[in-house]
Amino acid sequence: MSVQLAEPEGPWSLEYAAPPDRTPPTKRAHRSRRQIRAELTDALTSLLVEPDASAAAEELQRRLAAMDPPVRHHSIHLIVSGLSLENEARARALARCLVRTGRSVRSVCVGLALLTRLGEPEDVPCLKSLALLRDLVRPVIHTLDTLDRRAAALIHLRNEAPKPELSRLLGALGAGYDADVRERLVALPRTIGPENARRVAEAARLERLLELDEADAGSSGPVGTPRVGAAELVVQAAWLLFRMTCVRDSSPEILSYQEAVRAYEAMARAAARHLEPTLDHYALLLSAAQELSSGTGVLHDWGGPGRREAVVAELVAVLDRPAWRTVVDEEAEPGGVRRRTEWARRARRQLARGPAGPVEGLRIDVAERDPLDPGTVEARIVVDGRPLVPAVFGRGTVHSPEWLLDSGRLRATEEPREVELAEAYCSEGCCGALYVTIRRARGEVVWSDWRCPPPPPSALHVREIPELRFDAAAYDAEVRRAENDHTWTWPARRTARLIAAGLRDRPELLTRWGVELGWAGTAFSDLDQTVLCLRYAGDDGSPEYFMWCVQEDGTLPEDRAADALRRLASEDPRTYGA
Repeated sequence: MSVQLAEPEGPWSLEYAAPPDRTPPTKRAHRSRRQIRAELTDALTSLLVEPDASAAAEELQRRLAAMDPPVRHHSIHLIVSGLSLENEARARALARCLVRTGRSVRSVCVGLALLTRLGEPEDVPCLKSLALLRDLVRPVIHTLDTLDRRAAALIHLRNEAPKPELSRLLGALGAGYDADVRERLVALPRTIGPENARRVAEAARLERLLELDEADAGSSGPVGTPRVGAAELVVQAAWLLFRMTCVRDSSPEILSYQEAVRAYEAMARAAARHLEPTLDHYALLLSAAQELSSGTGVLHDWGGPGRREAVVAELVAVLDRPAWRTVVDEEAEPGGVRRRTEWARRARRQLARGPAGPVEGLRIDVAERDPLDPGTVEARIVVDGRPLVPAVFGRGTVHSPEWLLDSGRLRATEEPREVELAEAYCSEGCCGALYVTIRRARGEVVWSDWRCPPPPPSALHVREIPELRFDAAAYDAEVRRAENDHTWTWPARRTARLIAAGLRDRPELLTRWGVELGWAGTAFSDLDQTVLCLRYAGDDGSPEYFMWCVQEDGTLPEDRAADALRRLASEDPRTYGA
């Protein structure tokens, strides 16, 4: 097999010219990918203990080349991650031989997958060189994430280099001057995605830059002289942390940010010294406090009791300063500013009350994300102080309160009932969903028989979800409290909930027209607009959908919901318009 290096644009690429397979298609033995994966597993199990790494590498490459269909790169990683390594020294030697002498992407990927488990700092230079080959960039980054996070981040950002703002930051990082890095970091726009936000923080050593500012401020006397642009750096740090918590289109990147604890601590201390009271600053600090109270930030290793709570207290202390309170107490003009101000008021009131439910056992906290970066409203399920869903299912948010609470799905009965707690951000058909069976048994409520995608679905690599047991009386009380808590809603959302409740009580309002309610909520592009998705059978029997928008008109949600139900009682919704 020949290897040709080509450099059309960007990083190099591997191209292979394999000997043609002249076996007639009808004569080839068809094997499933499951069989191929089993064959690779057997091959690796025997070759990983071979004393001659070169011979083992040659044999493995021969077997990989003979596999038809070829094993996928993703399958290679899953297979290697599940292998039992009896002799780590021999397995490491085989891995190094493969990454240095491999003649195909798949053989090199086997070596990279082994180094993900067994690699050492001395392997980093070789891995950096392999990243020049375009087909190996992602596998190399995955391996470097376990060995050198900053090197992995720099390679990732280099492959995002067509974005000019990242190119300028990379140039500053290459020069190695902190002042230039700060300037380019602060200048990054707020359009970067969650993964790029994490990679930027890792490459720029965000926590270190914040701590350097703190050290400089304290080195010139009691007051200190902060660096120029200290406030801008704090704001950018808070924004990057906020972006990492987004799960609308990705997994929660904050769980992969190993220095999150240091960054949150340094950001909170710097915010108390440098930030002026503005709505944007208020929203960023409030979002951080939300995440550290019941979101993914709780799941980091905080190194001891009280450390995370101290950061939340420091953020809340800033928000409670008189000048900061006026930011959200004053009435804002209609539009995005008003929407964000009203969200800040609601979220701050919820935060001020502390945990809505018990600290131990089950707690349900409804959380709404900053409208500037809208996401779903989550009915966060917190068990013994830790959010459950991001710990075991890192591919999407918890379902909405309407799905879990208004429907009564979390209520426990003697008859077991399977409940979907979360769905992957892409769809269940793509990356799965998280299910649990809820039942009542002898004074307890039991959550068991979990169903979720193959491991590891979360950045925390939870492979088996244990059975959970709650005191039945305390469980029922918490579910009732959450079902009756409407403090998180805004008028359009409350209107939707009231209409849905009315349709549950009077299903004939829709069935008489041959229509079903798909969902009720607010428009993603306009959170002040109530939307109902109605489903009915088309002329050919296939399902058709109609989106009915109920405009905000300043009246009470109860009145708008009553008007909508009266209209449904007298007029076919399919005639309301396109």
